[in-house]
Amino acid sequence: MFVFVTGGTGTIGTAVVAELLSHGHTVLALARSDASAAALTAAGATPLRGSITDLDVLREGVAQTEGVISLAFGHDLDAPGALERSIAEEAAAMEALGTALLGSGRPIVTVSGTPWVEGRPSTEQDPLPEVGPVAGRSRSVNALLALASQGVRASAVRMPRTVHENGRGGFAGLLTEAARARGAVGYPGDGAQRWPSVHARDAASLFRVALESAPAGTAWHAVTDEGIAVRDIAAVIARRLGMETEQVPEEEFGPFGPIFAMDQPASSARTREELGWTPTHPGLLEDLENLES
Repeated sequence: MFVFVTGGTGTIGTAVVAELLSHGHTVLALARSDASAAALTAAGATPLRGSITDLDVLREGVAQTEGVISLAFGHDLDAPGALERSIAEEAAAMEALGTALLGSGRPIVTVSGTPWVEGRPSTEQDPLPEVGPVAGRSRSVNALLALASQGVRASAVRMPRTVHENGRGGFAGLLTEAARARGAVGYPGDGAQRWPSVHARDAASLFRVALESAPAGTAWHAVTDEGIAVRDIAAVIARRLGMETEQVPEEEFGPFGPIFAMDQPASSARTREELGWTPTHPGLLEDLENLES
């Protein structure tokens, strides 16, 4: 299949491009810079110059290909208003991609987060909440999945808060970056809250499987570790960096603070059973052993 990928040079996207190419697919990937274009070319993909805000370029990518994987999201999210702006840009991009696919029967796989459910791990059947700091992303994903009734084989791969590789990436990566800046590994609350996680290469394999075979209007969970206590994650980071751990106010994590403080385990039992997805790469705590001080 000739696949159009946005966000193909990020942590997830790099792995997705490699996964697609290794399974015989051809990749056209959005490139917003010369460096990104060079990286994609080196990986074996064809770059298409433009950004997530270039809606005509996105439509061009759809027109040239047989399926889409949408991963692009804004950068530099620490700036005031950056998260809200990135969510709005993603919504416009997904609308453009979905509209370009109407009536085609072609697949599009987008990315979202695993939902929070009180008292138990979330499952693939749980709806994405349309309230909270990232509610706009949920609305965009739900709108895309609704295009199943208009001839679009849309599906969503829900990602846990930490997507990791070689000890880097996701919320655990943000903890590490903050620790390097402050000299201690801080976390909100008592650290008992649990975060699900997945290795980037395992996530990539699920994106490929969803592209190839997921039914229209479905959502799947890319989760290997159902939920690891944040204090356990912090303890490994602290040991690897030679630091202490400490509790800090959630406000120190900016717009992500409330999400950092939530207990949000997630299950992937249905995904494994129905799509045959089997993670094979290291879990988060093992992968964090690759961190270097």
